[in-house]
This record gives sequence, structure tokens and C-alpha cells, in this order.
Amino acid sequence: MVIDHKNEPVVESVVFATAEAAPIARVGGLAEASAGLIRSLRATTPVDLTVVLPDYGDAILEDETTAELDLPEWVGPATLRSGIAPELGEVHLVGFPAMTRKHPYVDEYGEGWSDNDLRFFGFSAGVAAITNDRQPDVVHLNDWHTAMASAWIDTPSVYTIHTLGYQGHADISWLDVIAPERREAFERFGEVNPAAAAIQTANQVIAVSPNYASEILDPTRGAGLADLLAERGDDLVGIRNGIDANLWNPLTDPNIAARYGRTNLGNKEETQAQLRALAGWEPNDGPIIGMVTRLVEQKGIDIMLGLVPYLEHMGARLVMLGSGAELLSMWARQLEVEYPDQFAFIDGYDLKLAHQIFAGADLFCMPSRFEPCGLAQMQAMRYGTIPVVTPVGGLVDTVIDADHDQKNGTGFVALTVDAIGMLDALHRAVGAWRVRRRRVGIQKRGMAIDWSWDGPTQQHLSVYQRAMSQARS
Repeated sequence: MVIDHKNEPVVESVVFATAEAAPIARVGGLAEASAGLIRSLRATTPVDLTVVLPDYGDAILEDETTAELDLPEWVGPATLRSGIAPELGEVHLVGFPAMTRKHPYVDEYGEGWSDNDLRFFGFSAGVAAITNDRQPDVVHLNDWHTAMASAWIDTPSVYTIHTLGYQGHADISWLDVIAPERREAFERFGEVNPAAAAIQTANQVIAVSPNYASEILDPTRGAGLADLLAERGDDLVGIRNGIDANLWNPLTDPNIAARYGRTNLGNKEETQAQLRALAGWEPNDGPIIGMVTRLVEQKGIDIMLGLVPYLEHMGARLVMLGSGAELLSMWARQLEVEYPDQFAFIDGYDLKLAHQIFAGADLFCMPSRFEPCGLAQMQAMRYGTIPVVTPVGGLVDTVIDADHDQKNGTGFVALTVDAIGMLDALHRAVGAWRVRRRRVGIQKRGMAIDWSWDGPTQQHLSVYQRAMSQARS
């Protein structure tokens, strides 16, 4: 750490730890958010960034080196693989026998690995070892998978909550292994709670949108940790995630049928024709609704699937790309058979197809029950695709309802998080879409907004600086 002429700390080095960062590990929004911030920090700041991830066993690195990593005996023999990852840059992968798995978190039945506590506590030990060796100005921990590192470090720390619902609950016996001297922070209601520990011990806590930072202070939305978050006061801040403005750019996207922007929106019609052909649909005069999502309860997939029978009456069609819970997949496949002219379902994830849906859809639906930030609504607006969302988390921070604010509206926000609320919002969105002048105005306003990481990156630097100031004082 150095001090500038204003006696304020200057951030020179950061250890950044996360369980996911695309393309090395990609399960949900954590992967995109981590990768986006990593790339932006490296491209726009002078910070020396050490990126640490678990070694799940399948990452291929250029210029790879391997070294032994001295971790507690309960972790097992550990190694540190270092090298260059495509699109991400230099990374360091913490590996040991229990960490190597085909999926970072779940087995083939979608159940969490029974030893996830050992796996990610071991990873946290690796993060702590690297931090203590490198002595950075700040260590940035992301979600519970990294939280236990706080048991072994004294470096100024920042903890980001990407999804508070996942806290890493573990048996109380882990206290004697990991944090016998910090029981008060690590014990929560008779068990070990890594998220609770990091919230209490980090110098600064970040939630991934301003509205989410407010929501989680409410006991009904704070997943049992609202009291701890409230105690942090101004040390809890909300910073909206960004998106990769180069990757998600209809002017240069190689995955779509035609390039377009705010000044030539007419070319979007070619991408719509491409999407209709992929779905096997004939042209009609109604809008296409897109969804690129995980099939989990959080995302409100059941809400949207329940509305499929109403699409014909609205004159709309729905294309859904996603994977997750088998029951939701089965329901979607059944609906595709029953309503082939209104609903197309692709089980899985394909980046090229995702781009084609964002570009080819007219509306983009996110019926989330909770959404800490959300990236898809920003990606949709970047492509001139109008978002229809629920009033939760970062969706509130990023989408302005075009009926409530006709001058500035960028999409449509449901009044309630349920089928009635989403059906009303979709009716309003379809009605606006049919009025070309209004539709184009909404599209262009969304496309004009800077959704990149530039602003959020500078906010992160300020939080790093505050963490250093707290540690110094």
C-alpha cells in the first residue's frame, strides 16, 4: 500500500477470488460478473490483479506452471496451476483431490455434492495462503465459496454478495478445524455460516445492485442475515454489475444474421427472421418473446410456463433457452408439444443461440422471484429487445416502466411477482410493441444507456480504497 499526496491510500494490488469466471467455470451470473470485472480492472486500471479460482480439472491454460500449495492437512495434497486463460488473462487455480468434478456444485441429479463444505473451505484456505504470501493491498472475496478465507487473513478485505440465498451452511464441528478463535463470527444458529462470517469480518460489503442492497436489509428478504447486514451501516454498498459491451454488441456481433444499431434498427428484422426459422415458425404479425435463463425457482420459470396457454390470445410467441431443474424441463417439453406455434424450448445453453435470441426477440421476459442484479435485461436492451421484468433487485435499478414514465421508459415492470403481475406486464408490453413509434422510442432509450463495467469498476476501486483506510485506522 502507498499513500498519495492527499493522504489517501492508493490501490496497487488485489487478490480476486471467485468460484466462477467465464470461460473457466460458468454456471450462472457469478461467472459473467466476475469475468467482466476482472477484464475491466485489468483494462482500465493500473491494479496488479491476482485472480484465484478452484481447479475443477478441465481448464486448459497457456504457459502453464504448477507448484505445490501448502494447505492444512485436512484439505489433502494441493497444487496451484497458473497460466493464461482465454478471454480472462492470468489465473491461478487451486486444486486438490476433492475439488476435481465435472460440475462445480452439483451431481448428475442436480443435488449438491455432499462434500461441498470440504471443497470450498479447502479452496478458501488456498485463497488465504496466496493472500498471505503476496500481501496485496486488498483481497476481494465473492460469495460464500471464498468466505472462509477470512478465518486466516488479516489483509483488508471486501466481500461481494452475488446471491444471499446461498450461504454455505456447514456442521458446527468445522469451527474447531477452521476458526476456533473466531467462533462468534463464524457460528450462526448452531452451525457454521461462511456468508455470515464474511459479512461480519470484511472491511466492506458489496451487494450487486443498489436496490438489492436495500432489499436484503428487510428481514423478509435478508435470508436470515438482515440483522448482520443492518449492523454494517455505510459499510454495505450496492454496485450494479455491468456487461461486456464488446461481447454484447449488435453492431459487431458475428453470431447474428445482420448487424444493427440505434440508427439502423430495421436490420433487426433479419435477426427476427433467423430466430423464427430456428423455432420452425412461419412469419406472423405478433412479437417474439425471448428467455435465456436457468430453470430454477428463483427465475420464476414456473410463472412463465403457466402463461404459455395465454400467448395465442396475445398474438405472441415464446422462445426459451435454459437448463436446470428436471421437472421444469419436462413441463417445458410438454408445453412445446401442446403449443408448437406459440412455444419453442431449447434445453441447455448455447452462447451463439443466446446471442440470436437477444437479437431476434422483440421482448425479453424475466419473471424472477428475486434477482440480485440480473445481466440479461441489460443485454436485451443493448440489442433493442424490450425487457419485461418483475419489481425485484437490480431489475428495479435497470428497467424503467414505459407506462409509468413514458418519456424515459425502457421496458415494463410487473406490479407483483406472480402470474397475474407478469400477464399484465406482458399485455402492456405487447400493446406498446404494436405501436411502432412507441416501440422504437423504448428500444432506442435502452440501447443508449452505458451498461459497461466502466462505471462499476471505478466504484469498486473506491470501495477497495475505503477498505484500506479502515484497516489503516
